[in-house]
Amino acid sequence: MNTPTAALAAGEGTAAAALDAPRQPGGPRRRRRKRIAPWVMLTPAGLVMIALTVVPIALLVLFSFTDANARTVITGAYDSVGVANYTKIFTDPEFWASLWRTLWFTAAMVAGSVLIGLVLANLLTRLGTVMRYVLTIALIFAWAMPTVASSQVWNWLFQPGYGVINWLLTQLRIFGDLTQTNWAANTWLGFLCIWLLIVWQAVPFIALTVYAAQTQVDPAYYEAARLDGASEWRIYRNVTLPFIAPSLILITILSVIWDFNVFNQIWLVTQGGPDNTTATLGVFTFKQAFVSFKIGTGAAISVVTTLILLIITGFYIRRLLRSGEDL
Repeated sequence: MNTPTAALAAGEGTAAAALDAPRQPGGPRRRRRKRIAPWVMLTPAGLVMIALTVVPIALLVLFSFTDANARTVITGAYDSVGVANYTKIFTDPEFWASLWRTLWFTAAMVAGSVLIGLVLANLLTRLGTVMRYVLTIALIFAWAMPTVASSQVWNWLFQPGYGVINWLLTQLRIFGDLTQTNWAANTWLGFLCIWLLIVWQAVPFIALTVYAAQTQVDPAYYEAARLDGASEWRIYRNVTLPFIAPSLILITILSVIWDFNVFNQIWLVTQGGPDNTTATLGVFTFKQAFVSFKIGTGAAISVVTTLILLIITGFYIRRLLRSGEDL
């Protein structure tokens, strides 16, 4: 006859044996469901990505090999022309002029926004708490303003006749009477006006990001450098810049991508004029596709622009991977 003590010992032995036994894998149906579950959950987002990204790019490539025009918009009819659109744009001097204009204007915008962003980031580290909050809020407001709204404000500021900037420059009595100056009617003044607008919008992101990176530098490095008698400029060059260099490189690559694609500000301020002298690649593409209704030609220019941006994006991704970031 079994005693209670013996029964308890037998139960503990059974439980221990169950814990020591290898875990039984699920059945084939259960394993199949576990493999499918992530794909089922990703399907809605994947379908949206395909509808909004892959399909438009596929249509863009398709139309770049056709003679799509205004007739296509109404009837949907078009004919294949092979690589004629690409041959046409590569032999068009206006395409190369707009590409060259885009490259140097992008370089000017990136250089200006990064340099001013660095100065403001350094200023944020030296301000008191209240002034730092005030400047940070002002930067966020400037950053949050939509490009269309800020472009309209810019047009009012530089308006001939009653523009505030024209009036202020006239009051300086250095450049003469500028109250009737139409900035959009002059190539270089138009570029200057657009440059100021885009840099003003780009600086907040760069300043706040660099400031965040700069605050991660150990203050002990600064104290040691000052004890050694280093000047502030030398401390910034030899201590701060090496620490913020990875962030600065990523910001610069992102700025190149964003500024290369600028369209709204240029179109709303000068519309590419006068005589297309401020028309960058984006404006040139828009005019070809939706003003002249040479949709096939516009699609071919867009494909070339996309390939250029893919090359730049490749550098950005390579830099991300080298810095240890996840995609």
